[in-house]
Amino acid sequence: MRQSASMISTVASAAVLMGTLAIMPATTSAAEEMTVIEQGKELAYDRKLGNCLACHQVGEGSLPGNIGPPLVAMKARFPDRAKLRAQIWDSTASNPNSIMPPFGKYKIVSEDDIDKIVEYIYTL
Repeated sequence: MRQSASMISTVASAAVLMGTLAIMPATTSAAEEMTVIEQGKELAYDRKLGNCLACHQVGEGSLPGNIGPPLVAMKARFPDRAKLRAQIWDSTASNPNSIMPPFGKYKIVSEDDIDKIVEYIYTL
């Protein structure tokens, strides 16, 4: 009988522990907590990745370049988001004389990162 009581106590403790773990929120990393737009902004401002600031005035970015046009009113300039993505992917497809690097074509930036940058740029 003593062994049964001990076993019941152990089973009950395990059930309480399992129930507690089931209701605890899952932990997420800082990157997962950032929205896609925030991630896109970070990529666009990163001098080693998107590096949009090298050529464009972008949002609150510091030390912007002036080779490319300012990235403002992007929804008005690119009503079709796919065209904006295509411009970032390979601007030479629509303008062979473009000096903008073909970020996607030359795999300077990953597909996923291009999508995030487009999401951010589209908010400007």
